[in-house]
Parts: sequence; structure tokens; C-alpha cells
Amino acid sequence: MARDPSAAANGHYGGEEAVLAWLRARIGDGPGDSSEGGPRAEVWLGDDTAVLPALPSSLLFATDAVVVGVHADLSLAGVDDLGWRALASNVSDVAAMGGRTVAAVVSVTGPPATDVEALYAGLVEAARSYDVHLVGGDLTTGHELVVAVSVIGTTDGRAAVLRSGARPGNSLFVTGPLGAAAAGLRLLRAGAAQPGRSRSDAAVEAAVRAHRRPQAQARAGIVAACAGATAMMDVSDGFSGDLARLSRASGVDALVDEVPVAAAATFEEAVGGGDDYQLLIATPRPDDLIAAFGRAGLTTPIPIGRVASGSGAVWFQGKRLEPEGWEHPWGPSQP
Repeated sequence: MARDPSAAANGHYGGEEAVLAWLRARIGDGPGDSSEGGPRAEVWLGDDTAVLPALPSSLLFATDAVVVGVHADLSLAGVDDLGWRALASNVSDVAAMGGRTVAAVVSVTGPPATDVEALYAGLVEAARSYDVHLVGGDLTTGHELVVAVSVIGTTDGRAAVLRSGARPGNSLFVTGPLGAAAAGLRLLRAGAAQPGRSRSDAAVEAAVRAHRRPQAQARAGIVAACAGATAMMDVSDGFSGDLARLSRASGVDALVDEVPVAAAATFEEAVGGGDDYQLLIATPRPDDLIAAFGRAGLTTPIPIGRVASGSGAVWFQGKRLEPEGWEHPWGPSQP
């Protein structure tokens, strides 16, 4: 059985222990000994649990799983993209609370022939992009490839921004255009962005990237919280459905004037497509929000409407907008 990291790195894993050895070589067991020369202050890989120092404020916990055939089609995206998405979706949830993600544990279930190196390449790339430590997890075999990520985050002393905090009179914003990820999936399915086709269209390129490597708005969530946002939610299951969830949680109506549509996307994809990971923001201080984004060097958030008294409805230009988007089917009547 292969036991050394080089064997795992060359794809000849030999078993779980060889993969773990390769992971230790890639992401480490922890930050190392303390500067005083005392015992290790943290433990990441290599023990029964990770050991992390206490964080200075409220803890945020989130978990999410991506499943091949449900969240991803590996004929259209790489297994490295699957790894990226698994972590980015959790970082997005923490950002929607106004927090920053600190550490993650990753559990992988999949067929023995799974390209673990490529999968973790995507995970590690996302972790470095969002400054998240991969501190442990689990590896087991199964019929379908499932990557489950759990993260811990912190608000750094601020109150968490809940989706239940929107109030009548608040302004509504979104951090960017919507529908790009759904458009990318459509284009890939149609073969419009496959090798050998013309790839000169920047909008097509951007849509495909949005589908394969969705970008969590990690900094934007913190900036919005510091600027007085009263409610936030990430757009992961579809704009109209997620805004309806925020409205119901807050006991208000959302009056939408404009839906910003990403290049290459349709209006329907912007309204009902998922995996954009843009943030919905409600705030009583719209000028402060815009100014804060400018100071942080972030793209100016897009005003989309306002909050009014109500009971959870979403209205677009005076007409009720029925919630659309992804919802996992559950129940005994489901196949």
C-alpha cells in the first residue's frame, strides 16, 4: 500500500492513509509550534478532531453538501470546480451574516477512482482565495461523489446580520447582476462554450466561469454589516425565492423596481436561476452603504427597490412576483 505523499500526488493513492498523507503534505497539520516554544497551539489534520483557539466573538456555523448529479454535472465542469463550489457556498452563507469564515472541515464520499488530487486542488484554491483554513474532515468510499463542508466563522464582535431584520422604509440592494451561473449552465449544455467553439464572447466566458467557480461575496458581507445593513441573504437558490424568504422572515413586503440581469443571461435566469451568491441587502442607510463599498474598493451595490409593510410578498413593478428557484424535493411521495 502506498504510504508516501508523492504516491498520492501521482494518483496512486493506495488507500485512505495515503490520501491523508498527501493532504498533510499539501495543507499541513496546523500552524506549527507557538513562538514561546510551548506545545502546539492548534491541531488540524492528524488527530480525532481539530483543535482551534477560542474566537473573540459570536461563532457562526454552517454546513453544505454538493452532490454530483444534483449540484454538478461533471461532463460540464471539473471535479476541481466541485471542490471550489463546496467551500464557496459555505463562505457565502457566512458572508450573508456579516461574518468571515475562519476554518472548514471537509468530508468526501465517492467512488475509489475519484480524482482526489483535483478535488482538493479546487478546495485548496478556494480556501486560499477566502483565507480559510482547512483543518480536517473525513474520507470514505461510496457510490456517488458527495463533498460536505462545514465551516466556522466569526462576526469579530459585531451582531450577526439576520434575514429577519428588514424593516419598512429600508432600501434594497444586490451586490451584482443576477443569472450568470444559470446562463453558464445553459450555454455549456448547448455546447456554446465547449472546446473548439469560438470563445471570443466575453459574456459567454464570464457566464461559464460563474457556473463553474461561483464567487462568494466575502468582503461585501462584512462591509455591508459595518455600514448598517439590517438584513442580508445570499442568492443561492434564485433571486425571487430567496428575496421571498427574507421578506417572510422579516414580516414585510419587498417592492422591486429593477432586477439587474447579467450579460448573457435572460430575465428568467436572473429571477429564478441559482448559484449567483450575490448578496441581498436591506439597509436604512443607503448612502452609507454605497460610500462604504467605495472606500473598500468594491463594486457599487445595485439598488433594486425598498421594503414596505406586508406579510412576505415580493412585488416587481406593481405585480406580484411568484417565488422561483431551486428547492430539494423531500417527502414519502418523492421518487
